[in-house]
Amino acid sequence: MNESSERDTRHKARMQRKKAVVDEKIAEAQDDYGLLLVHTGNGKGKSSSAFGMVARALGHGIKVGVVQFIKGAASTGEESFFRHFPDEVRYHVMGEGFTWETQDRQRDIAKAKKAWNVAAQLLADPDIGLVVLDELNIALKYGYLELDPILADIESRPLLQHVVVTGRGAPPGLIEAADTVTEMSLVKHAFKSGVKAQKGVEF
Repeated sequence: MNESSERDTRHKARMQRKKAVVDEKIAEAQDDYGLLLVHTGNGKGKSSSAFGMVARALGHGIKVGVVQFIKGAASTGEESFFRHFPDEVRYHVMGEGFTWETQDRQRDIAKAKKAWNVAAQLLADPDIGLVVLDELNIALKYGYLELDPILADIESRPLLQHVVVTGRGAPPGLIEAADTVTEMSLVKHAFKSGVKAQKGVEF
């Protein structure tokens, strides 16, 4: 047997062992309920990942609710696209821009509270299968909203409803409550090299 054939044989044996382990874990995972997912960290892709899940949910015929807490000063590609599905996606842009742009804490607090009232309605609606709370972590980080009432609303949602929270600086209590937490780490970003935000990539 030549070296290539031996390598193929070892690979097949390794994959067979791996398949047995994965199949066993799949068989053990029988719970079915709505998940709380948190996308945080300093890297790019938190909201992009959440909106990828919106597209995935729509592909399965699941209705979606979106509340954007900070963004709102300028239109984004995801907003323009998902507005084409008014019966399937309830899309609410509730912010007025990034905190360094608004520079008015009391106004930001009022906007965040208004946004949460909309989010709470989505979280109470059994027809909505996925709720995206975009940049909620920022509102929590700056103290615009209190975590405990938010967690109470999230935990009292319909059994099969999924929730995705995005934004850097997720508080420890939210991380503890979540089923899945992903931290996006920044390795390199074009902006630091003087490249402006690109349509279709950053917005």
